Amino acid sequence: MLGSIKSALDSSGNSYETIALRTLNAFAVDVMNIPSQEDLFWYVAKNVVGRLKFIDCVIYKANAEQTELVQVAAMGEKNPFGRSIINPLKIPFGQGITGRVAQNRKAIIIDDLRQDKHYIADTQEARSEICLPMVFGNRIVGVIDCEHPEPFAFGPTELEILTTVAAMTSAKLELLAEAERSNLRYRDLVQSHADLTEEVNNRKSLQAQLYEAREMETIGRLAGNFAKNFDNLLTTISNNLKLLEEAVEDEKANSPLTSAQNATANAAKLVDDMLVFAQRSHLRPEMVDLDSLIGQVSQTAQLIFSERTEIHLALSQNSWPVKVDPSATKSTLLNLMINAHQAMEHGGKLRISTENIWFSVMDINQLSLDLAPGNYVCVSFQDTGSGIPLNRRQKVFAPFYSTKSNSVGGGLGLSAALGFMKQSGGTVSVGNSTGPGTTFKLYFPASAASLAAVI
Repeated sequence: MLGSIKSALDSSGNSYETIALRTLNAFAVDVMNIPSQEDLFWYVAKNVVGRLKFIDCVIYKANAEQTELVQVAAMGEKNPFGRSIINPLKIPFGQGITGRVAQNRKAIIIDDLRQDKHYIADTQEARSEICLPMVFGNRIVGVIDCEHPEPFAFGPTELEILTTVAAMTSAKLELLAEAERSNLRYRDLVQSHADLTEEVNNRKSLQAQLYEAREMETIGRLAGNFAKNFDNLLTTISNNLKLLEEAVEDEKANSPLTSAQNATANAAKLVDDMLVFAQRSHLRPEMVDLDSLIGQVSQTAQLIFSERTEIHLALSQNSWPVKVDPSATKSTLLNLMINAHQAMEHGGKLRISTENIWFSVMDINQLSLDLAPGNYVCVSFQDTGSGIPLNRRQKVFAPFYSTKSNSVGGGLGLSAALGFMKQSGGTVSVGNSTGPGTTFKLYFPASAASLAAVI
């Protein structure tokens, strides 16, 4: 039966050598475009070995440890499920004919399997077998194994053809592996670059925050010292103005004195704001119901505002108790309402809401809030003004910074609010609303003792 495969002709009468040459040429062209190992194994089994008139073919892939072969593709009766391998055969190196080829790295032709003690019978008995290793460098990458129901079916021609197929397949497998390694290195490089960029950005952000904290600490220290000394001067000036008013009986002469007293009072208010900003004001904390306090302050604010500014309250009515200075809290709430009113030059709506919030460490980091984890009552002021650009949001808390004209805004309003909130254990944040305008949020720490009683 020698040469039973070689004697086969195709439907056009082409010789086996012509079929083999055309098949190998097509493989040489197609192999560069095969995208994956799986596609390569099935291409070799069906479109290469299958076209060479082999009755069956099984391709095995070696594991990374070089200890086992795993069936990855098949052609003929051993492939009844298309490209699916049901219960793929696994053969240890050194076991059976295929395992010996993998271990010895040498091709083998068995003319009569009945005479070979290493043959492991399959569901259908074969009489001859050809088995070749796929080797690249010093590694076994797989094995090509073909059987035939007749003895002496394989000879030097089949061996030469399959050796060429195995070499081309091994080279392509290495190219695919190198491409995967290159993609992995590229992904690692991209990830490393992203990590480095994030680290640089985080460092820059931390440096900016540190610089800002030091700057605000320095300004606060100067403001506190200045405010205390200036307050002493104002007290002396105010007392002397009162003495002059009592000594001077002429009403016309008293008019400038009255203006001076008013200016002194305004200066005293500025000193108070500076002390709040510097977190050096003398606070008298008490248990406060924020919902009730907001209701009182909003009534006062509505009397100050024009009819074009509408205040809408959305209070939770069950806000956790907080322990703060009531007077300073009212002043801060009123400042935020006036700030929102001034931001809506042509009128609009100011929505004030309260909400109980519990912050974890992750929540605080995500929101970039200068707070300790715990329970807070959040008071939101959402206006319908023109909004604040992102690059200006943190600047609004700087002393005397304002986006409004000198006649409308300026001074220590927001910076004093931030100082009061920090001195009270909370903070202030600013961001755009879901629609037009800006939202300021005050975070008041809930009183632990009263909260335990409520819960």
